[in-house]
Amino acid sequence: MNPPESAAIAETRLLHKMHRAATSLLVDAAQRDTAPQAALAELRDFLVAALRHHHESEDDVLWPQLIATDPAAGAGLLELSAEHDALDAALDALAVVPVQDGEDRAGLAAAAATVRDLVHTHLEHEEPVLFPALAAHMSDEAWTEFSRAVIASAPPVAAHLNIGFFEQVGTPAELAVITANLPQAALPLVPAMREQARTALSSLQATNHQRTAIA
Repeated sequence: MNPPESAAIAETRLLHKMHRAATSLLVDAAQRDTAPQAALAELRDFLVAALRHHHESEDDVLWPQLIATDPAAGAGLLELSAEHDALDAALDALAVVPVQDGEDRAGLAAAAATVRDLVHTHLEHEEPVLFPALAAHMSDEAWTEFSRAVIASAPPVAAHLNIGFFEQVGTPAELAVITANLPQAALPLVPAMREQARTALSSLQATNHQRTAIA
């Protein structure tokens, strides 16, 4: 029997699943004129803020911690930081593209697709490097300290979408890891954030509009 995943790997895997799902949803929704303009703009702004915060936390805090413990991991991690630079440029473009109402969304769809493709490719490169490093060098106690600091410094832009995506892509065990690191003051807000996220994501997902059309 394989040992259970560490908290670091479980939480990172969930974040990566969320980033894959969120970037894919933005591209899909931007190509449908039925997707509400306000919800599209909210998802776009959430992604720009969340992805920047995520990779800055890696570059500024996590990578230095891992390299200090295992200098041999440095080359691979620095290559990942170079990919972050390319993602920054794509996020800059996505952040300023107009979110049009109705059919004129080609610019948003193209900018979102660039970000999606970069994120998916980057995560394919990152996981084989990062997961073994976390397993070898990151204790649950050290990860908890890092994770809580990252959550505390996270941008508040559409924060409810974090809860919504985690609920959609995560297992109960993964959700428990994330919830354990939330500030105590935030826990009473989770049910309302979950419902807000469900409404927003339902308005953007194709199945919702397909059911409406069938009805």
